[in-house]
Amino acid sequence: MIKGALKEDALRGKTVVVTGGGTGLGKAMSSYFSELGANLVITSRKIDVLEETAREIENKTGNQVLAVACDIREIGQVEQLLERSISKFGQVDILVNNAAGNFISPTERLSANAFSTVIDIVLKGTANCTLTFGKYWIAQKIPASVLNIVTTYAFTGSGYVVPSAVAKGGVLTMTRSLAAEWGKYNIRHNAIAPGPFPTKGAWDRLLPGELAEKFDFKNRVPLKRVGDHQELANLAAFLVSDFAGYINGEVITIDGGEWLQGAGQMNGMEAVPDEMWDMIESTIRKNNK
Repeated sequence: MIKGALKEDALRGKTVVVTGGGTGLGKAMSSYFSELGANLVITSRKIDVLEETAREIENKTGNQVLAVACDIREIGQVEQLLERSISKFGQVDILVNNAAGNFISPTERLSANAFSTVIDIVLKGTANCTLTFGKYWIAQKIPASVLNIVTTYAFTGSGYVVPSAVAKGGVLTMTRSLAAEWGKYNIRHNAIAPGPFPTKGAWDRLLPGELAEKFDFKNRVPLKRVGDHQELANLAAFLVSDFAGYINGEVITIDGGEWLQGAGQMNGMEAVPDEMWDMIESTIRKNNK
């Protein structure tokens, strides 16, 4: 079992807002932030899911959790999210942009609406939250930290998830751009690019039916396993904490080496069995002679 990495109370006195905080990786990060003493605000469009998660985390950690329904595509709702967070906890110190939308499809099959839906949630939604909270921090002179959850194909690109790749690439660029521009306000921007961290709901939608078994991510990862949610939570907590106060504008990959495995032109040769390697070696030796 993976354990928490930071000392107790590492986030005591901080208020953290997590978008998409009711389920999956957002829930895992939120739970750990609360364990570390943070005041927690979780948000998504589904208030019933949020309230259930809030109760679960409060019972586990003994710290307060505020659940706020918010569609981050709508700037007015994002502004209300900030107002409610300040009203409850006094101020906000950390924003984790985790909310996302994605599905797998040949790009030529996508409608314009399908494409724009992903862009609006991932890129526009992240921009809405970042600008709303950022303007508040700058006006109030509050040191702050933004953590964006992207993906490794934000910097490599990937077929079959093109809207997500485009949007996440934009988020990564915004991370680096604002790290440079807003550093003078003591507002840090960093990103995490996770590899395979399966979650029941999201992965069932992304890889429905037998597709998940046929496309086994463990076979693509050099460590031959998928990630544990606590591993991601540990990294996220460190990056938003004061321990990472001199880290700004970075994207940290946590994927067991998956994208490197896929990047090497000949990495697929892993599928070649030993006996075939013997034949290949013998042929190469004969040719060299």
